[in-house]
Amino acid sequence: MSKRLGLDLSPLRTSRDYRLVFVGGSVSAFGSFITYVTIPYQVAKLTNDPLMVGLLGVCELVPLLVMAFVGGALADYLDRRLLVRGGEFALAALTGVLLFNALASRPHLWLLYLIAALAACVDGLQRPALEAMVPRLVEPEQLPAVMPLQSLSFQIAQLGGPALAGLLISAVDLSLVYAFDLVTFAVSLTCLTLVRAVPPPPDADRPSLRSVAAGLRYATSRPELLGTYLVDINAMFFGMPTALYPFLATQLGGPKILGLLYAAPSVGSLIATLTSGWTTRVHRHGLLVLLAAALWGLGILGVGLSGTLWLTLFCLAFAGAADMISGIFRSVMWNQTIPDHLRGRLAGIEMLSYTTGPLLGQLRSGLMARTRLGVTGSIWVGGALCMAGCAALAAALPQLVRYHGKDGLASKKAADEAWLAASAARPAGD
Repeated sequence: MSKRLGLDLSPLRTSRDYRLVFVGGSVSAFGSFITYVTIPYQVAKLTNDPLMVGLLGVCELVPLLVMAFVGGALADYLDRRLLVRGGEFALAALTGVLLFNALASRPHLWLLYLIAALAACVDGLQRPALEAMVPRLVEPEQLPAVMPLQSLSFQIAQLGGPALAGLLISAVDLSLVYAFDLVTFAVSLTCLTLVRAVPPPPDADRPSLRSVAAGLRYATSRPELLGTYLVDINAMFFGMPTALYPFLATQLGGPKILGLLYAAPSVGSLIATLTSGWTTRVHRHGLLVLLAAALWGLGILGVGLSGTLWLTLFCLAFAGAADMISGIFRSVMWNQTIPDHLRGRLAGIEMLSYTTGPLLGQLRSGLMARTRLGVTGSIWVGGALCMAGCAALAAALPQLVRYHGKDGLASKKAADEAWLAASAARPAGD
């Protein structure tokens, strides 16, 4: 593979703490994706209703709407490593509950919804701290290389986890599937324990409604940042049909196909990540975010219209590649431009943008599938609406289209210097 296209591995070579976070997060994510596939499958098996699967998204959405703001404020005030490690402990405990529920002679449906909601609460507390921590572990000029590495970790997990989940679900009891995820937390917790402390910025804002409001004001004052959030919400709301995968699998070949449907987007994402060297030389980040999101919608439209397994998998892989390119440029914009003292709160807002869309998208796809459109109609209509939404956002947000990465770096540097100067000027104890 050409060096111009290949991954830049320098952050892994130069930062011990980033290596630990990378390894621990990769293993934990692999197990979590197994559970991510297994819970909807278990709900579908118990209810045989696509809407009931889609309601999992509602259970996760409501806690996220609150806890992402709380987690973001805490990430700007406390040691970010401790928050991430505490979240891993909590998620491991919830996975243990899923294991015991699966062992019951009659598993409780309500418990699956409750665990989904509680896991969303923990994720809302943990994820902003993790995303705010990573930029502190590497040099600023290495951030464009870090984003593809983070994506590679995620995509390997998203590819291997669902594929293994499909095999396990068809071969063993669901309790053993959850048990596999539980084991992966031991690795992530060990790695996080070895990472050095990541203290908050000097003179950090105390968690409060006022500090949350300060983060929201900053986000809305930056149209290009606001645009990245809206583009992602649009793409995922209309073009995220994962709630329909158990039913699409039935049409295309049965439960053994389920893992392939979940894994196919990751194949495309992995290819895009491994050939992402070119992204470090592109500076029109906002324009690429829009174009890639529209291509995601095109891929989802193809999934709904294909009717055959091989073409469905190809379209999902194409969509996954486009989504990864959009995600890389969104992450670079976020991490190269947001001041460190606001990084946790803005990470909470970012989390809402990339989680509320998919969760609401599950509900949309489930509701639409109950109409005359059916499962495949719900998918292709969503893809078409995604592309239309991207065109509308491009027209409404010219600042996003014109955004240049060099301007973002200069803006962040000036904001960080101003914050440090103001902190040094404050009397002690203020």
